[in-house]
Amino acid sequence: METIKIKPSALSGRVNIPPSKSAAHRNIICAALSHGRSVITPACHSEDIDATISACEALGAIINEEEGSFIIDGIDKSKLVGKRVNIDCGESGSTLRFMIPIAAALGCKATFIGHGRLPNRPITPITEAISNKGVVCSGNSLPLTVSGRLLTGEYLISGDVSSQYLTGLLFAIGLNGGTARLTTPLESAGYVNLTIEILKRFGVTIYEKNGVYSAKGQFSPTNAKIEGDWSQACFYLAAGALGGELELSGLNFNSSQGDIKAIQLFKNFGADITVKNDILYVKPGELNGQEIDCSQIPDMVPALAVTAAMAKGQTTIFGGQRLRIKETDRIKTVIAGLEAMGISVTETPDGMIITGGKPTGGTVDGSGDHRIVMAFSILAAFCDNSTKINGYTSVNKSYPTFFEDFKSIGGRADGIISWR
Repeated sequence: METIKIKPSALSGRVNIPPSKSAAHRNIICAALSHGRSVITPACHSEDIDATISACEALGAIINEEEGSFIIDGIDKSKLVGKRVNIDCGESGSTLRFMIPIAAALGCKATFIGHGRLPNRPITPITEAISNKGVVCSGNSLPLTVSGRLLTGEYLISGDVSSQYLTGLLFAIGLNGGTARLTTPLESAGYVNLTIEILKRFGVTIYEKNGVYSAKGQFSPTNAKIEGDWSQACFYLAAGALGGELELSGLNFNSSQGDIKAIQLFKNFGADITVKNDILYVKPGELNGQEIDCSQIPDMVPALAVTAAMAKGQTTIFGGQRLRIKETDRIKTVIAGLEAMGISVTETPDGMIITGGKPTGGTVDGSGDHRIVMAFSILAAFCDNSTKINGYTSVNKSYPTFFEDFKSIGGRADGIISWR
């Protein structure tokens, strides 16, 4: 297992936040479902995005990269009915949950495989939503084969396990018509709002009333720009709060991304955050613990937790049941990392209670989880001693250049292997 050593570091400077992984998935898929050519800028790569590109190509999209943009020629839907396709989703839960209902709507016979922890992550809500509606699913786990063609009708889907299920169905009703009805309250609603915004850009308007979603229009090619990733910006907000002085560029301050809530949450800790001329400035203040409902922002928890590690008093994070079915059980892996660095934490069924202190450094198991590795790399910079983090190459899943950017602002890291 690859290990990186983070030494105490003084972090300062500017980071251009990479393109949003969530927005990139959605733009690439919409372009692939459109008849004609779209240009998506900038071209961005990570293991998850490359899995979505590969899935779209398996369906017949032609995707090339020219002058820093993706040039995407959409699929010929008429050639897909009954066609056998194989889709390797890598370790990308987004790719899998989006593409299952898309393949069903297109009427192809698609076999899905995945790697890492993906075969163990839940897909039952989406397979149950589309089964017996013209579609047969071979089971509720990977490998999974979906055959038949989705009939127009009402699809029932839970909203409190993953918003990705609803997004997948929105793609499907955009293709085939019908409605999607929530059976439980929607969590991570910001990601669904992002889906709706991007679908509209590609010609499909989503309407919602009382938890029922319908679609009007058809997928049409367009040119689109991918905004910066607020989920990744959270790690630098944590760095600024803990003691750095950073400038973050490339962000959309009117974004639908749920993690834009980071601005207020880090202000609540006590960080000094200002925005001027589309640049976010963050520097430390006197940090104090807070209570955080993470039900709408689960991906922010690792960055929030390492900030809480150095805040006075206690921070209670709750509403995070879904954290247990991420790339790892993120409640347990965050707690294990904090304890390895000398911080007192109490586990709760849906989160944790963190007592702030002074982290000592130590050895952290990244557990193959990109967000765990990035969060603890930030915390390690503010320890008195060096920290070793195992499995650091998992950052390739979402942010392959993380350690390059970390070093550019003064981070001291030994053991980096280039992604490409």
